[in-house]
Amino acid sequence: MNIHEYQAKALLKSFGAPVAEGVAIFSADEAEAAAKSLPGPLYVVKSQIHAGGRGKGKFKELGPDAKGGVRLAFSVEEAKAHAKEMLGNTLVTAQTGEAGKQVNRLYIEDGADIDRELYLSLLVDRSVGQVAFVVSTEGGMDIEAVAHDTPEKIVTVAINPETGVTADNLATLTAALKLEGEAKADAEKLFPILYKAFVEKDMSLLEINPLIVMKNGRMRVLDAKVSFDGNALFRHDDIRALRDETEEDAKEIEASKWDLAYVALDGNIGCMVNGAGLAMATMDIIKLYGKEPANFCDVGGGAGKEKVAAAFKIITADPKVEGILVNIFGGIMKCDVIAEGVVAAVQEVGLKVPLVVRLEGTNVELGKKILNESGLAITAADDLDDAAKKIVAAVNG
Repeated sequence: MNIHEYQAKALLKSFGAPVAEGVAIFSADEAEAAAKSLPGPLYVVKSQIHAGGRGKGKFKELGPDAKGGVRLAFSVEEAKAHAKEMLGNTLVTAQTGEAGKQVNRLYIEDGADIDRELYLSLLVDRSVGQVAFVVSTEGGMDIEAVAHDTPEKIVTVAINPETGVTADNLATLTAALKLEGEAKADAEKLFPILYKAFVEKDMSLLEINPLIVMKNGRMRVLDAKVSFDGNALFRHDDIRALRDETEEDAKEIEASKWDLAYVALDGNIGCMVNGAGLAMATMDIIKLYGKEPANFCDVGGGAGKEKVAAAFKIITADPKVEGILVNIFGGIMKCDVIAEGVVAAVQEVGLKVPLVVRLEGTNVELGKKILNESGLAITAADDLDDAAKKIVAAVNG
């Protein structure tokens, strides 16, 4: 689960991290009071969407010459004008795709005199099974570009969970970021705070880009992106309350109600599979034969008829879907249960696109019998390669 920047900053501030004063607003009428409540005279007006690259983004409705989704204002009146122009319009960034995201809330923040911009993130480094800091002196840039062009400027430091952030860890991190004086002292306080927040709140990603050193020598969290492990949200009612469903795909929201692993993609062949590895293989073979998957959908190993039917309805609700491939290996999941779920869903919502089903494993013959006797226009496949060829051929007409 993702949250907005202003929510992430409030959370980090509660742990003791240094962040600027700021106010979230939801209408242009709130902009004047928000700006006046801040020290000024420089204000930063930030679009709040779940996507990076906001500063370089463009608003669809404002033309190519308009300013982006993060703007400086040198007066309260200018902050108001920015808010009026940004709210309700669609911001397109490198991460949103061409559709963009509508800006429904802004964060007006007190400005900062920046001396240096640094990069810092925490994530789970699965190669060592530990939470790791990733830092770079190249803050404010796309970290992917830094990794590609100058990988030596990125330093990764894994943290032993038994010791937490040690003095040696801090020495490595501050040296990598070339910190001295007050900035180094601030970092030595900040880094353990960030690690504590990451672990206690079950984060999967904490990214601060940039982490700044101001001209007065002090450090500040200038931006914050936080994602949480969805499997741990039952422990955090306070975090669940921060969820903004307007930032999520409606199909993914519906899928979460059924505990389905579903991710919407940009292709035109819907996939329903049991098991993440099999789902990845299914998407790969669809691409191999020249088409693109419309989704990742893993119904899991123990799904019942109702859950399978729900997954099928979510897939068919996507207007981009021109064909559906159901690929099931029956281990814990039984093929007859899948077949009953598919038949029930098709009978309820109808079938307007080609449907290819490949079943293998437990109760496979019974599953095929259910499909064959359903009277529905379902194409059976012998194996995954056969299934992919058939659904691609059907979509191609």
